[in-house]
Amino acid sequence: MDAARTLGRDLANLGIGVVYGGAAVGCMGAVADGALDAGGQVFGVLTRGLADREIAHRRLTALDIVGSMHERKARMAALSDAVIALPGGYGTFDELFEALTWAQLDIDRKPIGVLDADGFWAPLTAALDGAVAAGFLRAENRALLRSAETLPALLAEFETIRRTHARIEQASSSNDR
Repeated sequence: MDAARTLGRDLANLGIGVVYGGAAVGCMGAVADGALDAGGQVFGVLTRGLADREIAHRRLTALDIVGSMHERKARMAALSDAVIALPGGYGTFDELFEALTWAQLDIDRKPIGVLDADGFWAPLTAALDGAVAAGFLRAENRALLRSAETLPALLAEFETIRRTHARIEQASSSNDR
């Protein structure tokens, strides 16, 4: 929870808005609280069914209520420029892997990373490395997920991705002429 609050605060202090699942509880609520307490912009997206059960956050800059989990993930993807996952459960894994799948399929390619608080994500990254070694995952698709222990390190990874994409787009547009 401390890492979540710190992430929200640090993003706000950098002038980076937060887009998240819209609840006031759990790690996602702590990220929102950290960002809001630091004066940041926080946009939530929550399904109508979860609005009562997960306790919709009431202090957000904006809260979109949508009809389904599919709409929720699509809306968060549309509003965001990058994906950062903290330790979590099935919902976190679902959102992380959907973002990775969309990036792999070139549906929505944006930087995706995990903030590896206390080594939580190490078993997952090891499993992904094993999938590459076994031939189930291409190395370039494995590289879509970045991992770092601190926000500055993760943002540096994202900047590297941004510069690489800009060079590829520039080369592609030059070839189109």
